[in-house]
Amino acid sequence: MHIHILGICGTFMGGVALLAQKMGHQVTGSDQNVYPPMSTQLEEQGIVLMSGYSAGNLKQKPDLVVIGNALSRGNPEVEAVLDENIPYTSGAQWLSDFLLKDRWVLAVAGTHGKTTTSSMLAWILESSGHETGFLIGGIPMNFGVSSRFGNSPFFVVEADEYDTAFFDKRSKFVHYRPKTVALNNLEFDHADIFDDLDAIKRQFHHFVRTVPSSGCIVVPEQDENIEAVLSMGCWTPVEKTALGESDVAVAWRADIQSADASLFELFHHGTSVGTVNWALSGKHNVSNALSAIAMANHAGISPQQAIAALHSFQNVKRRLETRAKLNGITLYDDFAHHPTAIATTLEGLRGRVGTERIIAILEPRSNTMRMGVHKETLGQSLNLADEALIYQPEALDWSLDTVKKQSDCKVSIFTNIDDIVRHLVDTSRSGDHFLFMSNGGFGGIHKQVEEALQKA
Repeated sequence: MHIHILGICGTFMGGVALLAQKMGHQVTGSDQNVYPPMSTQLEEQGIVLMSGYSAGNLKQKPDLVVIGNALSRGNPEVEAVLDENIPYTSGAQWLSDFLLKDRWVLAVAGTHGKTTTSSMLAWILESSGHETGFLIGGIPMNFGVSSRFGNSPFFVVEADEYDTAFFDKRSKFVHYRPKTVALNNLEFDHADIFDDLDAIKRQFHHFVRTVPSSGCIVVPEQDENIEAVLSMGCWTPVEKTALGESDVAVAWRADIQSADASLFELFHHGTSVGTVNWALSGKHNVSNALSAIAMANHAGISPQQAIAALHSFQNVKRRLETRAKLNGITLYDDFAHHPTAIATTLEGLRGRVGTERIIAILEPRSNTMRMGVHKETLGQSLNLADEALIYQPEALDWSLDTVKKQSDCKVSIFTNIDDIVRHLVDTSRSGDHFLFMSNGGFGGIHKQVEEALQKA
């Protein structure tokens, strides 16, 4: 079967492409934003990529078109699919129909930490002897690819609450029918499709309704929004996690023992079961680890096996990924684009580097950020940086001057990426840490700064 994928360079749709190819299909795809790491991953696998959308991309009429949720009516390729009556589906529905129906699905949902937790879980299962399948919205460094068919009953999926497609406005995760679930956290996001937090809670409730009574739902303690979701109805056993001491009975607890959270003791129902000493930093990653350990335990993996696996876990590309070290300066790439994620990423890095200088370089690229939904909290999220450089693109619907008044660190606004590069090179000193944060390519700024520092 010839499957053509619209929006193929998105992390989710790129993963679908790799799975479809592994299942023996001929796979092609098109996208208007072709950039690494997904474009590189697809090209390495021999998948033909077409830049831009046009009816001409469908000249060799495919048997099925899988349409990403970023595309809508009016797109020339979407219109051609409809006009020519080519069979089409969504990525989530394709996954459900052709791959998940006979698998033990382990799904990680929540506003933050889905990619990292899914990657941890897949690695724990892998290290315990299961060649698990997975579809993750990033590239786990332990595997080098964002998806794999696998050769075991288990399939790990990053369960996104974003809508499915222009013709299916349900959240993607309602298609997956999981047995084991983590709800990491829940905040308002995706303001382009959700009117308010209650609308997101309703979709999470629909997701909870799909989990069988023989399954397991893992949640953090005392998350009011998740508790509100569960109060709408839950027919599945729930296991709670906590950091530090807890006032409620929790199944899984972590006692953090280092400033950067790279060392923590794990407790299961109050009994110590071992200590994790790993390469990651930040309390948020300890929370992610608790979710992954609990989910793996439901699938039959002991806490000791999980701990051993985490010792060799390498995280995900673009999750505080070290890109380069030049002239005593360390450059990091991170996917953070929500104030909570920005703050927790900075907290983890601050714990690691102590008093050394951190320069945060941010592109407010997400739809929610562009709409100004987070303009009252963005400044505070940057407080742990020594300086923040924020790129203001033309399409931003609000002025970033607001951020300057809210943050404790020095904030500078730029409308040109070249000016950011020049500022970083001119003011840099040995021992600096440059943290680039964006959910897109950020105009290739990482490479530009590397090259400029090499010439300095």
